[in-house]
Amino acid sequence: MHMQDEKRINAPRERVFAALNNPEILKQAIPGCQELKKISDTHLSARVFVKVGPVKAKFNGAVTLSDIKPPESYRISGEGKGGAAGFAKGGAKVELIAEGDSTLLRFNVDAEVGGKLAQIGNRLIDSTSKKLANEFFETFSDLLSKSYDVVADPTKPLGELDTKNESTQDQKSLNVENAPENFPRWILILGAILTISMALLWWTGQT
Repeated sequence: MHMQDEKRINAPRERVFAALNNPEILKQAIPGCQELKKISDTHLSARVFVKVGPVKAKFNGAVTLSDIKPPESYRISGEGKGGAAGFAKGGAKVELIAEGDSTLLRFNVDAEVGGKLAQIGNRLIDSTSKKLANEFFETFSDLLSKSYDVVADPTKPLGELDTKNESTQDQKSLNVENAPENFPRWILILGAILTISMALLWWTGQT
């Protein structure tokens, strides 16, 4: 399977970089995200649950990062396991292109599946992948816009950002200077979305 697309985000690349390093924003933007866990500086694990109509899916994925050129581009590889349902694995090339006050995010994904996953048609795989990717980018852009407004207003504390989680006490500032130098978490998590979204609903019958 191959998927290629690009999304325009109405914020400068530096702002996108900073927001993608914000775990509160990312956890809200990932469809059905239950957990994001750092394993090492270049490895991430994620647990996601998605329900669309009668279909329920639990997905445990692991992602590895390579060829990092922050904040311009990187390569991501990932594998997801669904028990008896089979597996899915793939890789993606992701680019962040600065275009004035906006950012063009371009991605190129290749994936393969095995077990029961391979019995599902390519049309369903493609449509599901695109749907989940679109959901992520739409939610992320909306959250980034809210965060951007907060940062633009120095009289309003960042902690007042409206979130769906119980607390914002641990929310980090969106200043680029606060991004960790040795762990580009924004790259890992975004890559996880692009890779995991390819497989989330490829297996069914799990609860």
